Amino acid sequence: MSKITAYISRTVFYAIAMTLLVFIALDFIFGLIAQLEKTSGAYTALEAFYYMSLTVPRRLYDLIPYSCLIGCLAGLGLLASSSELVVVRAAGVSVRRITWIALRPAIIFIAVALLLGEFVAPYTEQMADNRRHYLRYNTTQAAPQNMWNREGNEFMHVSAVLPNGVIYGLTRYKFDEQQRLQSASFTKQARYEDGYWQEQDVSITHITADGLRNETIPSRRWDTPFTPNLFNILVLKPEDLSMRNLHYYTNYLHEQNLSAGNYSLAFWQKALQPLATASLVLIAISFIFGPLRSVTMGQRIFTGVVFGVVFLLLQKLLGPSSLVFGFPPIIAVLIPISLCILLGLYLLNRAR
Repeated sequence: MSKITAYISRTVFYAIAMTLLVFIALDFIFGLIAQLEKTSGAYTALEAFYYMSLTVPRRLYDLIPYSCLIGCLAGLGLLASSSELVVVRAAGVSVRRITWIALRPAIIFIAVALLLGEFVAPYTEQMADNRRHYLRYNTTQAAPQNMWNREGNEFMHVSAVLPNGVIYGLTRYKFDEQQRLQSASFTKQARYEDGYWQEQDVSITHITADGLRNETIPSRRWDTPFTPNLFNILVLKPEDLSMRNLHYYTNYLHEQNLSAGNYSLAFWQKALQPLATASLVLIAISFIFGPLRSVTMGQRIFTGVVFGVVFLLLQKLLGPSSLVFGFPPIIAVLIPISLCILLGLYLLNRAR
């Protein structure tokens, strides 16, 4: 029995690993081509390659669930095509036992994805985006549109954020209680020091009943609960953050009476990704024992790709729908997972 377990697990593991390798290679090449089209000034081809290299952990995290789906279809499909699964079942190994054996290598990849998503990908992605934004800012290119924030009656925009507590191009707009603009200021550089931000080269425009008044000061202290960590979070898209930072920033937005829907949705997608990956593996196993038992390898891979795309589209549709219609994001994340589990269990029960 131990030899059978090791053989099936090894076959599935190698199939998932090869699928992941093909996916990441194609994703890297197409991503690099897209970045090369954006090179100019300080953002050279070498910088584009460096940026893509830093984003590899995040790309691995995104691709692991679908690699597990197609890898399990390919690995178990190979065993089914050579009638080895028939021999294994004839030896007294149940479908439930084979399912658990095939899940074991997938659990390894799920654990790797968890580690990447929580401890590696957010930091390498932040390094990549910080460097790219900084290079583009220095070459007067447009700043990213997601680097806006609100704190009470003040809105702020940042052009570039460095991980060492330095920000560039800080614009602040202050409003009164009647939502009338009181002042607008632009700071070339600000550095975080002992719990506050020290702004340098500040240009301020005061808006009064008598008109506009311009003022330039060499430095100004800015007391705000917005720490460098929050600015670093602001650089990244919600789906690129770790669960810890998502929880931290969600609480901050709630304290500011701001909507945290996108960050709450991203948190539940990350928290439930292991379950989503397991549900896709369950579907792959059930297909091998059910409708894809005697088809070609190409048909199995095609089916896996189609099912993965459908699963991804369902996630993309239900996630924003939860924000629009106001139902909890966790429900939007659980619906496609639950459908996969129910379908997989149904097909496996029919195969027993």
